[in-house]
Amino acid sequence: MLAGAATRQSLPPSLIFAGPDGVGKRTAAVALAQLLNCLTPAAADACGGCASCKRIARGVHADVLIIEPGETGTIKIDQVREAIERAAYRPFEGRRRVVIVDDADAMVIEAQNALLKTLEEPPAASIFVLVTSRPDLLLPTVLSRCQRLRFGRLSPADVAAVLMRSHGYAEADAHASASASDGSVGAALEGGSEGFVDARDAAMQLLQTVSSSTDPRRKLDGARTLAGGGRAGADRDELARRLRALATMLRDILLLKAPGDDRWLANADLKPVFRKVLHAFDADRALRGFAAIDKALDALDRNASPKIVADWIAFQL
Repeated sequence: MLAGAATRQSLPPSLIFAGPDGVGKRTAAVALAQLLNCLTPAAADACGGCASCKRIARGVHADVLIIEPGETGTIKIDQVREAIERAAYRPFEGRRRVVIVDDADAMVIEAQNALLKTLEEPPAASIFVLVTSRPDLLLPTVLSRCQRLRFGRLSPADVAAVLMRSHGYAEADAHASASASDGSVGAALEGGSEGFVDARDAAMQLLQTVSSSTDPRRKLDGARTLAGGGRAGADRDELARRLRALATMLRDILLLKAPGDDRWLANADLKPVFRKVLHAFDADRALRGFAAIDKALDALDRNASPKIVADWIAFQL
């Protein structure tokens, strides 16, 4: 949509990119700046390889200014005034001057007010893009002067693909991190992968155990695997992680029973394994499992014994 508007020269001069953290809003803003200033654009997209695209990607292009919070965590009025002054001039080397305000909700009130007139009547060759995960913290007068584009959460498959393509993740690690990312590449990167891999393995072992046997001893064995070992504090944190992994698996089972769109499977790489346990889980059993996991996580927060919680979950599934 953005590329089409840029090609038709109908792109609004003041934009807000709003959506959850870590889903690519700033990346999209930089890509738009590249498209507007690319030396060899093709098929309504920037080439990514010309001198202009490379300088924009490195943040050193003369006509692309990125404003972001400083050490205080806020964007001061002086930063905004400098951007307004630079935007008033014609582009130095590109076709359009692009001002990207990252974490725009961090602008102090004075900075937002200083930006109002420019947002309402931007210079002809300039475009302003405000990037935020909390648009409601912006002044209503700022919101009313910008066209808002809403960014949604990514599918787990998309998150895993980005982790493998751009961050060198192995396939299993990428899918494990994506399953717990809530559709955010940023959250997946912050969480790492090793803990998620272990959590998924333990959760899957319990799921396979309870789907293939009603023997209480086997369920207790599965509970011990789920609970893990080590210090009491570590047990509690790790069990919570494994319970959340188990919840994503129950969700995937419901999606496969529906059937739904496989792209939204949180653990798409485990689909062949899920097929083997589908017979044991109807919708009611899976939903009861969800409810039990919520109660178990609440019990952990209230300092319940990880061993008791794990045993209880094994008999609730």
